[in-house]
Amino acid sequence: MYRTMKTITITASVVLCALLMLRNAQAVTVPDYINTEISEAQLQGHGLLTWFGLKIYSANLWVSKKNSSVQNILNHHFALELHYQRKLEGVEIAKVSIEEIKRLNIGTDAQQSTWLLSMKALFPNVEKGSRLTGIHAPGEATRFYKDGKFLGEITDPQFGTAFFSIWLDTKTREPALRQALLGSK
Repeated sequence: MYRTMKTITITASVVLCALLMLRNAQAVTVPDYINTEISEAQLQGHGLLTWFGLKIYSANLWVSKKNSSVQNILNHHFALELHYQRKLEGVEIAKVSIEEIKRLNIGTDAQQSTWLLSMKALFPNVEKGSRLTGIHAPGEATRFYKDGKFLGEITDPQFGTAFFSIWLDTKTREPALRQALLGSK
């Protein structure tokens, strides 16, 4: 009887561990389009943006190599994937993005105006469940995808650092999300 209970307990533990490992492996599966952009992409961190208790989006930061500092991350290709939890207009996403870039005091007035026009033209409306992904390539264009489909790019090489600073700069409006994306939460 003791031996049977021990065997059942061990078997149940092994099955539970295997199920948990499978669940965790599925949770960090790299989307194909990100793997195409970033060789051997891995999850640096993930978090959730809320506003007055409302879920806006969950975010994943995919990197080619896990890094301990933002500067190291910005010096390599990475992807920021936002999984929206509600409907938002692309023009509003662009406006809020440029407001944050201005608040962080990044870029000239002329650059900010150009970036805003580019984002308004590029960013689509999103529904609950939509995924918008920005791909950062240092010194190159910043590419955008919606639900894995290429939307286009903003060619100014300085735009990428400015745009992703919204989430990664130490002066971000959302420090808890920043910590989660950097994997330090």
